[in-house]
Amino acid sequence: MHNSGLDIDRIAFFGRTYTEYLSMFDLDGSVLKRGRILDCPAGASSFAAEAHQLGLDVTACDIMYNHSVNELIEKSKKDIQHVFEKFDEAEHLYVWDYYRNKEDVIALRKKALKLFSEDFPAGFKEKRYIHGELPHLPFPDKSFSLVLSGNFLFLYGDRLDLDFHKACMKELVRVCSGEVRIFPLVGLDAKPYPYLDEILSFLDFAGVKSEIVKAPFEFQKGANQMLKISL
Repeated sequence: MHNSGLDIDRIAFFGRTYTEYLSMFDLDGSVLKRGRILDCPAGASSFAAEAHQLGLDVTACDIMYNHSVNELIEKSKKDIQHVFEKFDEAEHLYVWDYYRNKEDVIALRKKALKLFSEDFPAGFKEKRYIHGELPHLPFPDKSFSLVLSGNFLFLYGDRLDLDFHKACMKELVRVCSGEVRIFPLVGLDAKPYPYLDEILSFLDFAGVKSEIVKAPFEFQKGANQMLKISL
């Protein structure tokens, strides 16, 4: 057992709350009200559910959305348990500023799951929750003014290779007409994604403007930046 990072054996299916999204992606009303928003992969986040209640137009997309809500709840509960069983071994890689302690984090993950699962059945019928898998999303070009992608790309850079990341960048850009924001820029070991320069060069070569900007959120040490792509 190594202690260089959060040692989990899967890509976890759980989520964050609307308030966490505001901080992670440095969002405010002026950005959120520009038009349609895509959250991908959204997992069991409650961002889409809470945003819908606020009158915002958010579509959540995830590879797991071809399962029933009960299956999603069960999967998420197991993943929360799996991750936080391993968490103590990597606690030194985290900053206790936004959250008070591990129990606080778990409580927010469970809150997000509850709000997500209550909204999912109706939202799926209304096509606010869409089954889809990066890097091939079921949306026309320029469908969304804002695309958010959290806690997937870069975070799992030890098991998702550079070509996959490039293909995902290309696809997120394809479906966006305004801004793509990706957070965080570190892996599960809290170390910067090693091929970030290659990603920036790839985007530059494609004629896309990108920059690394500070986010008002830090849980993993050093994970306080996001990649912002402007179209």
